Amino acid sequence: MLDQTATLSESRPRSAAAPAIAIVGATGAVGVELLRCIEQRRFPHSEVRLLASARSAGRTLPFDGGELTIAELTENSFDGIDIALFSAGATISRRFAKAAVDAGAVVVDNSSAFRMEAHVPLVVPEVNGASMERHNGIIANPNCVAAIMTMALAPLHRAHPIRRLQAATYQSASGAGAAAMQELRDATAAYLDDRPFQPQVLPHPYAFNLFSHNADVDPETGYNGEELKAMAETRRILGTPELPIGMTCVRVPVLRAHSIAMTVEFDAPVSVDEARSLLAVAPGVRLVDDRAGNHFPMPVEASGIEDVLVGRVRTDLGDPSGRSLSLFVSGDQLLKGAALNAIQIAEQLLPR
Repeated sequence: MLDQTATLSESRPRSAAAPAIAIVGATGAVGVELLRCIEQRRFPHSEVRLLASARSAGRTLPFDGGELTIAELTENSFDGIDIALFSAGATISRRFAKAAVDAGAVVVDNSSAFRMEAHVPLVVPEVNGASMERHNGIIANPNCVAAIMTMALAPLHRAHPIRRLQAATYQSASGAGAAAMQELRDATAAYLDDRPFQPQVLPHPYAFNLFSHNADVDPETGYNGEELKAMAETRRILGTPELPIGMTCVRVPVLRAHSIAMTVEFDAPVSVDEARSLLAVAPGVRLVDDRAGNHFPMPVEASGIEDVLVGRVRTDLGDPSGRSLSLFVSGDQLLKGAALNAIQIAEQLLPR
């Protein structure tokens, strides 16, 4: 077992001022965004090493005015690496993360492999960044829904503890990867041309349709895996292990950026004005709440930006106690829901 008592200061990258970085799963939708985030945020580095399957080895990806060549991922891929950004699925993470840690790297893992392990911090830096102070060489990046949702919940929860949460998600194709995004494009073109189209990536027709999230459904509870993950991870990120949460996750025909409708019950009445004020100054949050113009968070406006859009803040008329608010959130699944959050975690590993 890895040493569970290591502190952040003891396990910082060897070349912390300009670490050597590896991206595992570099050709996937999130991997491409990781590379773009490193470039756009001017993340200091001495090397960026791209790793993927054997079939992708030798391909190149553009980076910082040049090109980087992809190498095959093996157990020996991490020599000299300080920070390893994993985004190739839980199976790959379970197989290769230990090799990266044994080579001296800190792993920031975007899969579900380690998120619920007690000794692995599950981190949204603006929400619970201090939880990184103790880790065993692996830091988990949350499920995209949990990351986006807690960005809106945390500023409110700090002022007024949440007592119950009900949510419905509107999840984009990007959450299922690059192949699903392409399937949505192809299915839409076929639909508009009145041509038949057989889905290959997702289980149902995607163009001009929506359906329950395609994760497996638990036969006992009726909740699918996405819902169960998002609920458990939200509790962990907020530090509220007993928080009652109900959730319905739906796949919608949007290319990227997830949206979430939430009704939140607090321990005391909360005014709309106070909630807006708290959200307006929260790091990484942008208040979009124009009632007169009927302009609220939309995935088309959330796509490609770092901030999570929050709006439609209103009193829940179904709760006469005045303790509940409803709101709507949109955030880029590939950015704050995945790659950006991982890079922000990596930025906290650098010396202050």
